[in-house]
Amino acid sequence: MSLAKKALEQGEGILRLAPTWVPRSFCVPGRRIKLHPDDYYVLGGVRGGIDERWLSSTTPAQNGPLTGKNEGLSHIVFHDGNEEKQFLLKDAIDELQGDMIGERIWNEYKSWPMYSKFFDNMGPLPHHIHHNDEYAAMTGQKGKPEAYYFPPQLNNHGGDFPYTFFGIAPGTTKDQIKECLMNFNKGDNKITNYSQAFKLEPGTGWDVPPGMLHAPGSMCTYEPQKASDIFAMYQSLVNEAIIPDELLWNGTPKERIGDYDLLVEVIDWELNTNPNILETRFMMPKPVSEVEKMKALGYIENWICYLSHDFSAKELTVLPGQTVTITDNAAYGLIMMQGHGKMGVWDIETPALIRYGQLTHDEFFVTEKAAKKGVKITNHSKTDPIVMLKHFGPKNPDLKL
Repeated sequence: MSLAKKALEQGEGILRLAPTWVPRSFCVPGRRIKLHPDDYYVLGGVRGGIDERWLSSTTPAQNGPLTGKNEGLSHIVFHDGNEEKQFLLKDAIDELQGDMIGERIWNEYKSWPMYSKFFDNMGPLPHHIHHNDEYAAMTGQKGKPEAYYFPPQLNNHGGDFPYTFFGIAPGTTKDQIKECLMNFNKGDNKITNYSQAFKLEPGTGWDVPPGMLHAPGSMCTYEPQKASDIFAMYQSLVNEAIIPDELLWNGTPKERIGDYDLLVEVIDWELNTNPNILETRFMMPKPVSEVEKMKALGYIENWICYLSHDFSAKELTVLPGQTVTITDNAAYGLIMMQGHGKMGVWDIETPALIRYGQLTHDEFFVTEKAAKKGVKITNHSKTDPIVMLKHFGPKNPDLKL
């Protein structure tokens, strides 16, 4: 029997994952993702600080020539007798296919087509864009919609700039944006002069389709997204840091580098200049069913990311001392935010501090079969709720958009 089959059997359809840490050379860590203070630069100064933890990922990180082997990819942790073994979640899905992610997703995508991450930056990111499928295909990649949720448990401070710029102010012309892009190497290209920023609130979220310019603020963000790492930076100076020219053309085919019209074309103009961005892209949590009924059963569950067909996410709270059985009609990854207890055969707990390379019991992958059968969770605390975030693949049958 293969390791993946053994692990699936041992976990009764729920697989334990190891933490996956990702550095970004252009970022300063916000130090809210529970990594030990000595370990944020453990990969060396040249790689930059670790400001991301990737969750349920079968997507390799695109971090340039110094990218480590399997960087960004989640590993399954399996006890083979007395021996602890790790192997890639991607390999298990490639082998077990529908037994892992369900026939519906396997038959259409032949892969797990999303991942989530914690993004934890001390400052804001540059105004940037993720290409849609059509433009991403020019470099052999997939487009990238994403969404944000700001977990209260990871936002004891908001960082340097807890405001996110979205889109382009109505009335702006394409020529004005093109001029900003042509000024990329002249210091501040002033592209955010043509945008609007919104204050970020813990416990809420935003939906960011491909083709939408956005400059994420400095809150620690839970970020479900399509399985792609394509982007281009359209802002040249942020927080007094210069953005290198190659990041402007990151996602442009080699033969089109220097073509500013193509950069403007990648922008979904209607989406960006919509005067109702707050109304159409902001997400307040939505209860999955009647709140009082859920409370009577010992839990509360909310949709937190629900505006995209490509992925969705829920926040599940199991009240102190309660045992619940939660069913879903799709496979999902999950990360613990608070509390401890038992989930199926697993002990689950929320660590306060994690060393680089240390294993945890806070991240899991639930197969479609186990999700449909129902996951039994017991909260061992008399006072502390269990809170977990659950990230799902495309076209979640439980989500009525």
